[in-house]
Amino acid sequence: MTERYDVIVLGAGAAGLMCAATAGYQGHSVLVLDHANKPGKKILMSGGGRCNFTNLNTTPAHFTSANPHFCKSALNRYSPWHFLELVERHGVEHVEKAPGQLFCAGSSKEILQVLLTECDWAGAEVRLNTSVTHVNDRPVAGADGGEGQGADPALVASAADGFRLRTAGGELHARRLVVATGGLSIPTLGAGPFGYRLAERFGLTVLPTRAGLVPFTLQPADKAWLAELAGVSAEVAAEAGGRRFQEPLLITHRGLSGPAMLQVSSFWRPGDEVAVDWLPALADPAAALRQARAEQPAAGVEKWLRGFFSQRLAATLAEHFGWRGPLQHQSNERLAQIAALLKGWRFKPAGTEGYRTAEVTLGGLDTDAVSSKTFEAKAVPGLFFIGEVLDVTGELGGFNFQWAWASAHAAAQAL
Repeated sequence: MTERYDVIVLGAGAAGLMCAATAGYQGHSVLVLDHANKPGKKILMSGGGRCNFTNLNTTPAHFTSANPHFCKSALNRYSPWHFLELVERHGVEHVEKAPGQLFCAGSSKEILQVLLTECDWAGAEVRLNTSVTHVNDRPVAGADGGEGQGADPALVASAADGFRLRTAGGELHARRLVVATGGLSIPTLGAGPFGYRLAERFGLTVLPTRAGLVPFTLQPADKAWLAELAGVSAEVAAEAGGRRFQEPLLITHRGLSGPAMLQVSSFWRPGDEVAVDWLPALADPAAALRQARAEQPAAGVEKWLRGFFSQRLAATLAEHFGWRGPLQHQSNERLAQIAALLKGWRFKPAGTEGYRTAEVTLGGLDTDAVSSKTFEAKAVPGLFFIGEVLDVTGELGGFNFQWAWASAHAAAQAL
């Protein structure tokens, strides 16, 4: 016997649960399917377990896409204040760690519970440990990570009668199908290419994907001197791909991480360099060095650096770059060279840590294939795509969650 619903949502993550609850409140019968054994796994691990669930300063400028205008409509219609009202209605205490960045005061579990409670109140069913193998009697190639088989015209035509989904537990049918399966980031949490392969089977274009908001790995020469500083952090300004971010940098055993590196990783391309300003708060370090030389001529560069960095970092920078001897022995030209390196150290990453630790996936379903108002596929009525599966990626700081809420809400209004 085939179970019938008005709406089936694929993916019990942030976007999927938000869409399901909103659609349920509109009177639709809704079923959420997920192959994982628990819902919202990325929600639970996000923000160090405290979930940076939105950013009050969200604007379209904080998102990357082949079509930068696509996100505007949804973000305008469902703002961070809308989601904040929902969170506060459920009594979730929150804190603003950085300007605009809202985190749970307690645990990420509270945000997941808000979504699950909303689904329960709205009558939306959540079914886990359920994998979809066929849609309208066609296998979803690549569901196991393999390559897709390309567009299937018969599959597109069959969508006029709705969507039949085959699972190990039986067959399901829905008038509307919402794909909220996310990207490829953190496969250990169940991420995979299912949504991309399904889109391709319906003839929709999927743009090349790559890891975003991800730590860099280093070339052997840089790793040799930086690895001994694992665990050390510093406030820097990093630049790559024409974008600059002033955030903390964290040195790890494998390379460079922290918000500064994660942010620029989304704009970096293999083979490019990353520029690091170690002293973003100091406009003219050469002048500061000359002043220090006048006031403490016997002091060395390392001692001066301790005014900005930890002792370990100051010592390693001075040793690695050969900044030895008292300041009184350093010429103006030499101090200018030191200042230039501190303001513009450049390194060429060996690569990134990839999807294994990436917070997001860049690229994805081409937004040209989807309505920016309804999120319905233009060529396949009844088929919707929301969240990270689309070619819309936010910067670090709660923007990707806000995109999940906004795109889910917009789609649910059109179901």
